Amino acid sequence: MPEPLKNLYNHTFFDSLNTAMLQAYPAFDTLKFNTLIYDEDWETKELKQRMRHITESLHQCLPEYELAIPILKAASCHFSNTFTHMFFPEYAELYGMEHYDISIDALEHFTQYSSSEFAIRPFIIKYPEKTMQHMKAWAKHKNEHVRRLASEGCRPRLPWAMQLPAFVQDPEPVLDILEQLKHDESLYVRRSVANNLNDIAKDHPQIVADIAKTWLGKNEDTDWLVKHACRTLLKQAHLQTLALFGYNPAEHTQVKEFKVTPEVVWGGRVAFSAQLQSNTSLGKLRLEFAIDFMKANGKTARKVFKISESNIQTSSKNIEKSFSFKPISTRKYYAGKHQLSLIINGQVSATLPFVLFTEPTETL
Repeated sequence: MPEPLKNLYNHTFFDSLNTAMLQAYPAFDTLKFNTLIYDEDWETKELKQRMRHITESLHQCLPEYELAIPILKAASCHFSNTFTHMFFPEYAELYGMEHYDISIDALEHFTQYSSSEFAIRPFIIKYPEKTMQHMKAWAKHKNEHVRRLASEGCRPRLPWAMQLPAFVQDPEPVLDILEQLKHDESLYVRRSVANNLNDIAKDHPQIVADIAKTWLGKNEDTDWLVKHACRTLLKQAHLQTLALFGYNPAEHTQVKEFKVTPEVVWGGRVAFSAQLQSNTSLGKLRLEFAIDFMKANGKTARKVFKISESNIQTSSKNIEKSFSFKPISTRKYYAGKHQLSLIINGQVSATLPFVLFTEPTETL
């Protein structure tokens, strides 16, 4: 089992942080800081709780905000761009909301050594117009981490972060920034643009479909960005988007010998297989499978999984795939009747039920 990420905050980590803080601020009380960090609740804190605890402990060891920020800016330069040091921008989020100019400058600096994508969001909510003006300027910054912040920071539905309700409702202010960054030389930045568009597609599919049509075909880098941005639309079988990438209804394709494991033990695997046949070459196919998972309330919820995308020159293709019901933190499984479907170019082409048991049965 992998080491929990929260354990990255260990004695070695705090030794390096103390060293950097002392260089920036010789009066920094390392004994007090270490005592605050390793309080009676430290061992029970999870990753984000530990990060917040570090921020709050630093605050108790530093002077007033206007004097603390230059110290933290100097200390942050000793570290590479990593999430473990996101307590630097979090400091501005927690204690600098009323010091806009100082804080925005600090976030621009901190993101070059950690990431300010979470910390910028309360500023967007409280000061929407002038913060977005800063982000438009950051989109032209020489540093790729600052340019990425211009996109990542305004994602309407950034995972693990607060939503930006105004942009969920109307993404227009975000689109200006993405337009600036779509040809960025950095894949790191272009990936953020794609993820931002994918966020927008969840609430405004037609906006993203129209953007994809406009951007596609200019160069390989932008084509990759557009494809990555449209992953939710493709999973949702958005017809215009499927057609844009050449995945038209596969009416010439027949599904033969579709089989699904009828009974699965919790922790085991459901396997399925099929043969695709056509009188001509199968052509361009996007193959997926969907499972209708049983939920706690007795209803089902569908989840779609990609199998492959390819231009098949033969007239037949065999498919063999399986899905594990091994417990994971992001999904909970419930016993009962499930359903597995084969999807070809966005259309359900075959479906069979199977039953998930919580423990082995004699029929297995």
